[in-house]
Amino acid sequence: MNTVSSGEKLAIFKGLEEVQASAGREVGVSPWIEVTQERITTFGKNTGDEYWIHMDAERAKRDSPFGNTIAHGFLLLSLLAEMMSRTVRYEWKPDGLNYGLNRVRFINPVPAGSRIRGRFEVGSVKLRDGGGEVTWKITVEREGAEKPALAAEWVTRVGF
Repeated sequence: MNTVSSGEKLAIFKGLEEVQASAGREVGVSPWIEVTQERITTFGKNTGDEYWIHMDAERAKRDSPFGNTIAHGFLLLSLLAEMMSRTVRYEWKPDGLNYGLNRVRFINPVPAGSRIRGRFEVGSVKLRDGGGEVTWKITVEREGAEKPALAAEWVTRVGF
């Protein structure tokens, strides 16, 4: 694993056995991602979730308890893919698929303009037919916030 001066930590695995040996440990920390209003608005338009607390900055300043628009929880969840691709590398280049999510909690709102990053822990690895099923425990933190924004268990299949 390589640690970068900004606190990022890149996890590079040469085989599934290395992933399995890392179970129970944090292996990667993604770079920061800015959650801009433009990103929130685009997500809202693309998904049909145009609720004012995400889309209407003037109303959010006036009526929201957060004083700003906030990111959709599902936007944060979708950003796990970007965080993972910038944080975890499989050197043996297996094929991979999303298999599902065991648990997701949207803990703390993310106001527009905030920066977030993901912390990746290998939860478990089950060997299957020449590949494996990896359960990742991911915590998404918001810069400057005491509580995380999101916690999830993401199950992927690799090397199938």
